[in-house]
Amino acid sequence: MKTGLYLIPTTLGSFDTVDQVLPANNNRITHQIKFFIVEQIRTARRFLKKINHPVEIDDMTFYELNKHTDENMISHYLDAIKQGESLGLISEAGSPCVADPGSVIVRMAHDKNIKVFPLVGPNSIILSLMASGFNGQNFAFNGYLPLDKNQRAKKIQQLEALAYKNNQTQIFIETPYRNSVLLDALIRHCRQNTMICVASDLTTDDQYIKAMSRAEWSNEKVGLGKKPTVFLISKP
Repeated sequence: MKTGLYLIPTTLGSFDTVDQVLPANNNRITHQIKFFIVEQIRTARRFLKKINHPVEIDDMTFYELNKHTDENMISHYLDAIKQGESLGLISEAGSPCVADPGSVIVRMAHDKNIKVFPLVGPNSIILSLMASGFNGQNFAFNGYLPLDKNQRAKKIQQLEALAYKNNQTQIFIETPYRNSVLLDALIRHCRQNTMICVASDLTTDDQYIKAMSRAEWSNEKVGLGKKPTVFLISKP
């Protein structure tokens, strides 16, 4: 195995689906790594235990990287590579560095001329686009929309205008407990014919994916609860 920074995907839902959504080769590589940069140490340990990592958890080294991490404190995170050790970057869910804080580490690796190896795994943004039936050749991921309801309404209308003008699928996400608020805002502010796709709990037994017009969504009853969800809008 070549020494470098390995970007290690996890499941989007329960770790019980590891064998269904992650290639066996990922486990082979991850089993050779003892140093990890993770969003949450507890979750990372559970994941590594689930894939039967041969090294005892207490003999591994974990560096935490999340929204609370001071970027001035992470300069030493890649030092193990100087000693010939590889590092694994593990997201809380899905693929690292997409809607995820890990990109700062990857940028640092490039600056230090460290090889970066992305491993294959699920990504909710790409999976939702695949399942939407919307334009997959021209799309934009917009992250989170504004919290303020007036600003959110304005942003929705701006994204909708881009969807019509450029035939560009617009993709965004929300903190799970605000899913229903966002869906209500889309129904309230989008045009009657605008297509809306909601993709929730992807790759799990409770997966929900539906794409239809804003008018049709007005009559749809769906309980998204606190489930990880991706929203997409498109021209008809």
